[in-house]
Amino acid sequence: MAKTKTFLCSACGASSTKWSGRCEACGEWNTISEEKPLSSGPASKSLGARRGHAVPLTDLSAEEAPPPRAMAGIDELDRVLGGGLVPGSAILVGGDPGIGKSTLLLQAAAAFARQGLKTVYVSGEEASAQVRMRARRLDLADAPVQLAAETNLRDILTTLEAEKPQLVIIDSIQTMWADNVDSAPGSVTQVRATAHELTTFAKRHNVSVIMVGHVTKDGQIAGPRVVEHMVDTVLYFEGERGHQFRILRAVKNRFGPADEIGVFEMTGGGLAEVTNPSALFLSERGQPSAGSVVFAGIEGTRPVLVEFQALVAPSPLSQPRRTVVGWDGGRLAMILAVLEARCGIPFAGLDVYLNVAGGMKIGEPAADLAVAAALLSAREDAPLPAETVVFGEISLSGALRPTPQTENRLKEARKLGFTAAIAPAGGKTGSGGGLSLTRPTDLIGFVGEVFGAG
Repeated sequence: MAKTKTFLCSACGASSTKWSGRCEACGEWNTISEEKPLSSGPASKSLGARRGHAVPLTDLSAEEAPPPRAMAGIDELDRVLGGGLVPGSAILVGGDPGIGKSTLLLQAAAAFARQGLKTVYVSGEEASAQVRMRARRLDLADAPVQLAAETNLRDILTTLEAEKPQLVIIDSIQTMWADNVDSAPGSVTQVRATAHELTTFAKRHNVSVIMVGHVTKDGQIAGPRVVEHMVDTVLYFEGERGHQFRILRAVKNRFGPADEIGVFEMTGGGLAEVTNPSALFLSERGQPSAGSVVFAGIEGTRPVLVEFQALVAPSPLSQPRRTVVGWDGGRLAMILAVLEARCGIPFAGLDVYLNVAGGMKIGEPAADLAVAAALLSAREDAPLPAETVVFGEISLSGALRPTPQTENRLKEARKLGFTAAIAPAGGKTGSGGGLSLTRPTDLIGFVGEVFGAG
C-alpha cells in the first residue's frame, strides 16, 4: 500500500491528507506544506510520521534552585542520601536476607512521617499484623505511617494516586506484579516492568519511592541490571551476621556523593546510628599483636579507622590457602607477588588469612600498605609500634603512591589517640595532625625502616 502523505498548516497547525492553496481551518493562503515523516521504516517498527510535542530547552547558564530535601533526623541515613530525601526520587535498597532492611526502612518511614511527610509503607512479603508487631517492638506504633499489604501494582498505584503521599516504601520489588505482564512475580520481566512503573510514578507525581531489592548469592541486587540504571540512588545494606555493625553504603547517587556510608548498630530496639564509627571499630582492639595493623581509610566523605588482622602459618597442603574477609582477594594476591618479586620475601608454603575486624568491607587501594604491613608483621611475628596507623597504595614496581585526603586521615587518627603514622612520601599532610610521620618512598624502604631489613 502507498504511504499516506500528511500536509500541515504552518499558521494554525491543522493537518490534512491533501495539499490546497488555502487552509480550511484558519483561511490563510500558501501556508500548507507536506510534513516529512519523523522516522523511516515500517510503521510497526518505527515512530512513523506522527510527531510529538516540542520539549522546552534551556541553556547551561540557567539558574535553578536545588531541589528541597526532607530530613529524617537520622544523621547516618541523611548523610548517605546526600543530605536528605529529594522529592520525586527513586531509591533502591539491597541487602542480604535478615540483615535488617525492613527494620531500617520502617524506622526511616516513622522518622520521615514524624517530620511531616505523608508516608505509605507497602509490604508485599509480610502481613499488616507482622509489620505492626515489628513497629511495637521498635516503639514506633504511634508514628503516623499508613500501612498496606498488597502485591498488585495496579491496585497499589490507584491507591497512591488517591492518597497522594510524599513518601512510598515498597518492600519488596520482587514481590510486586503487573497484570499486563505474562510472567511470575520476581521474574526479570516483572521486576523490570514494576520498577519502571514505580519510577515513572515517582517522577510524574513528585513522590519519593524507596524500593527494597533482594540480592543474589554474589551480593548483587537480583533482577536485570537495568533496574539500577532506572533509579536515582542505589544503596546496599551490608554487615556480617556475627557482628552488630551494619553499613549502609551508597553505590550510586544522583543527588549526592557515591561511596558514602552510614554506620548503624543492631540492638534489641532496632538500629541505632553510630556517630563515631572509628572508635566503635577499634573498641575491641587490645594490646598490639603480630599481624594487627590499623588502617586510616576514607569512606565517602568521612575518615574511618579499621583494623586489619593477618595470620601467616606453615601450610600442610601443596596449594597454600589464601582466605580473605572484607577485602579483595585478587588484590591480596598482587601484594604477595610484589613482596616476593620486589622485596625478596616469599610466602610459598605458607597459608595466609586476612580479615577486616568489625565486619567492614574495604575497597580502597590505599589499604595496600596496611595489608603488606599486617602480612609482614604476622610472618616475622613482629608487632608494629603501638598507636600507629598505616595507609598507602603499592604499585607493581614496589613504589608507594600518595593517597588522597591524607590530612583528613591523620586528623582522625590523632583524634582517636594515635601518635604515629606511616604514609607514602609526596602526599599533602598539612600540619601532620601532630603525629610522628614515617614517609617511605617504596616498599623496600618501608620494610627496612619498620622491620629493620632491606
